[in-house]
Amino acid sequence: MEFVKGENRFFKEDENGKLIAEVTWVPSGDSLVILDHTFVDESLRGQGIASELVEKVADTMRAEGKKIVPTCPFAKAEFERKPDKYNDIKA
Repeated sequence: MEFVKGENRFFKEDENGKLIAEVTWVPSGDSLVILDHTFVDESLRGQGIASELVEKVADTMRAEGKKIVPTCPFAKAEFERKPDKYNDIKA
C-alpha cells in the first residue's frame, strides 16, 4: 500500500478523502521521536497495514539518524515482537 508522508505522519485516504490508515510521531529533541499513534480502518484490519506503517516510520528515522520511543500500544507490541527488526532504532 502506498502512504502519503505528512508532517510527522504517514497516512492513506480512500477515494472519498476518508482517513483509512495513519501513523503519527512527535519529535523529542534532535535525535528522538515518540511514535504515539497507529490507526487502521476496521475494513482493512488483518492485512498487516499497521505493521507497514510502523516499518515506514522506522525506515525514515533510520535514514534521519533518530531513535524511536514507541508509546502507541500497537507499535510497542510490534517492537517487542520483532526485536531483530527494531532493536537498532528503539530508544
